[in-house]
Amino acid sequence: MTTVQITPTGQVCGAAVRGVDFSGDVDAETVAEIRAAWLEHHVLVFPDQELTADDLDRFTLLFGPHGDDPFFESIEGHPHIAALHRPADETASIFADTWHADWSFQEYPPIGTCLYGKVIPPTGGNTLFADQHAAYAAMPDELRKRIDGLTVVHSAKAGYSPDGLYGDADADSVRAMKIIVSDEAYETQTHPLVRPHTETGEPVVYGTVGYICDVENMEAGEARELLVEVYRRQTRDEFVYEHRWEPNMLVMWDNRSVLHKATGGYDGYERLLHRTTIGDPRTVAS
Repeated sequence: MTTVQITPTGQVCGAAVRGVDFSGDVDAETVAEIRAAWLEHHVLVFPDQELTADDLDRFTLLFGPHGDDPFFESIEGHPHIAALHRPADETASIFADTWHADWSFQEYPPIGTCLYGKVIPPTGGNTLFADQHAAYAAMPDELRKRIDGLTVVHSAKAGYSPDGLYGDADADSVRAMKIIVSDEAYETQTHPLVRPHTETGEPVVYGTVGYICDVENMEAGEARELLVEVYRRQTRDEFVYEHRWEPNMLVMWDNRSVLHKATGGYDGYERLLHRTTIGDPRTVAS
């Protein structure tokens, strides 16, 4: 069995993992140890991993099936890997710079996301993670009582529909990353606003305004006001871990436990990461 060193970041969530090389085979005991750390810390960082696309695919499958990524084009030869690429001269808005849980509008959203840093700028480009277990635990009792038991409506329409952020309004932008705009983005899916984590059972606020577009059985104005109030609690600084990238760094996060967002600050530099998602095992059963 590989000797794994797990070092918490000292922030609200996140840990660095060393002592394992994912360019080769990894034994089941090591995978189990890493999974336990993932469930505890929500975000795991693996420095100094020299990985091919095949390696990244294999790593993803250690933790679940591949997820379904409906609005990204994949890289050639690897249908489950998307390139998050921003050349040095790109001037379009930063992609994914608002808080979200990946693909929360799906019936079974991915349980995790993996990002591998291939070209990392010398400054900027940090990724922020907001711990939603901690955010829920710290909410006032009155607010928790208001949101417990609520069902909310998720949709990709704000981002990926023809009239969404990356739709017709973004048509003149030149992006290296291949975004697929589709009428499928208008479809909706409901989830509890507060739900138990599917493995640990720990309660968590799931999703946020953006992909959440409505609250069932609530007037639109009241729903919007409540969602904004919850959002302000979800994203307070004390619940946020700021991750700084290095080349050949692999990061995996628990999409059931954290929100995340991209940041800019690297104008004039290229940035390239490869991305996969870890699917919910229930997608295989269904």
